[in-house]
Amino acid sequence: MFHKCTIAGHLGRDPEMRYLPDGTPVSNFSVAVNDGWGDNKKTIWFRVSAWRKQAETVNEFLAKGSKVLIEGRIRADDNGNPRTWNRQDGSVASSFELSATNVTFLSSKSENEALGGNNRSGGNSGGGGGVIEEDDIPFARPAWIEEEANPIGNGVQSRQDREEFPVF
Repeated sequence: MFHKCTIAGHLGRDPEMRYLPDGTPVSNFSVAVNDGWGDNKKTIWFRVSAWRKQAETVNEFLAKGSKVLIEGRIRADDNGNPRTWNRQDGSVASSFELSATNVTFLSSKSENEALGGNNRSGGNSGGGGGVIEEDDIPFARPAWIEEEANPIGNGVQSRQDREEFPVF
């Protein structure tokens, strides 16, 4: 069987980067998701883990308050329930945890810069200096992709083809 969970919300804290003993990077952060509206509005918190290159990208470009869309798998305890633990005061707490398979940044570049998510290094939670050009962002889509002709001929036309040969 397979399951997939998709959430959209705001980071509740800056991502925290660490490395496993084998050198695999992991970035942990929390995401607040609003549920309901008006008097019935509540916030659901998710603890999210991003792995490998995605972890490094999240750590570099996101900060507390950034808007994100997360796709991933819910991590449960051995019985299929939310993970539980004992707080410092002795009370029992539980949380929803996601292992991210895809993280989509919903905040604009300027919003993330204002939040301090631009060019951070390591565990530093403050904003960084320097300007990141769009060509340096690993997930930016080059403009030429939309204008390139479709090489496999599956009926999808490029913008240029549609202008030269309109379909009626």
